[in-house]
Amino acid sequence: MLPCRGPAQMITGLTVTGKQQGTMNRVMEVDIVIIGGGIAGLWLLNRLRAEDHAAILLEADTLGGAQTLASQGIIHGGLKYALNGRVSPASSAIAGMPARWRKALAGQDAVDLRGCRLLSPHYYMWSGGSLRSRLKTFLGSRALRGRIDPVAPTEQPAFLRDSARPGRLYQLEDFVVDTPDLLRRLSSLQSRAIFRGADIRLHSIDHNRIQVELSGKTGKVQLDTTTLLLCAGEGNASLLQQLGQETPAMQRRPLHMVCVKGRKLPEAFLHCIGEDFGMTPKITISTHPAPDGSRYWYLGGELAESGLALEPAEQQQRAASWLQQLFPGIDFSDAQWSSFFIDRAEPATTDGRRPDSAYVHEQGPLITCWPSKLTLCPDLGDQVIDCLSRRQLSTGQPQGDITVLDSLLHRPELANAPWEELLP
Repeated sequence: MLPCRGPAQMITGLTVTGKQQGTMNRVMEVDIVIIGGGIAGLWLLNRLRAEDHAAILLEADTLGGAQTLASQGIIHGGLKYALNGRVSPASSAIAGMPARWRKALAGQDAVDLRGCRLLSPHYYMWSGGSLRSRLKTFLGSRALRGRIDPVAPTEQPAFLRDSARPGRLYQLEDFVVDTPDLLRRLSSLQSRAIFRGADIRLHSIDHNRIQVELSGKTGKVQLDTTTLLLCAGEGNASLLQQLGQETPAMQRRPLHMVCVKGRKLPEAFLHCIGEDFGMTPKITISTHPAPDGSRYWYLGGELAESGLALEPAEQQQRAASWLQQLFPGIDFSDAQWSSFFIDRAEPATTDGRRPDSAYVHEQGPLITCWPSKLTLCPDLGDQVIDCLSRRQLSTGQPQGDITVLDSLLHRPELANAPWEELLP
């Protein structure tokens, strides 16, 4: 039951509708409320406000503190889904994403990423000397002809020429963004519209409205909205449960990621293709700078997917063994090792495989979103804009004096990258 309301102060996009006697509770109306301050929520906030939608974002903890900063930051075009020589639906859906991200990085997209730091303008695929590894690399290159180029031995990075086993190297159209810097960019552009609220509770008011109740600086704050975007990753499941919604269902894809820190680590951005028949690279390596001048290697791929049953020490030992086999010339003598478990949340599929594209599910005032992977955020934004167009939400108007929320709600901080937390 909503509290009794006094005379409303009308503000475009935000309506302050009263103050309960003896409390600091407020009831407000907001056109669009986004829950979740990871890459999905922040991307959508920037996209919506750039197109003059009155939207705010709520984050219960820190920005990017779950899946976003656990990502390796690879903006890829589907090569890892074509290692069997066939262009799968996942590969086709993701093929245009690197070009779309490059437009955003050049300031030519509704989401303006100018100034966002790139860790590498290219990503590479490297196969060892085994016949099966070379075959998978060859099949992937044939399937994605035009989006992958062989690299001559004389043009390969020095550490591969000097430290790796013999193999073939291909340059992909993929590239790597600095995910902490990406978060800073997206959050700074719309900082006035981002708020932290503990103990978020959702209530259905009717078929057209949802109430979001959260704890603020001095009491409860209640936001009424006709459009609620759930972008909380793994947290979407509990939020849907609060509303009594059984769909859309969610699945978790657990990973056991490994971090390595050392002063002797070279800069590496590559998929290392294994010898099995799976489509996942044996190890996927991204490199991140450390404040003390050393480097982090952040390791995913089949290493992370198959290491779930291993204790952290066992997983780290296995990673060290694999890397020393692949790169016998690299000195790991001063390396520090750590690992952690992370669940990647995504919409449930009938066979449990990765979804082929970003996912948007619309039901009344509720829109549930999973980008499925960092690369697909532009696709997610397009789908949400299509939903709002069908709802005929007004745009092109001032987006409301949301500074009224400053006195009621805190601001969330940016999370730290996991490799910095584990190996400071």
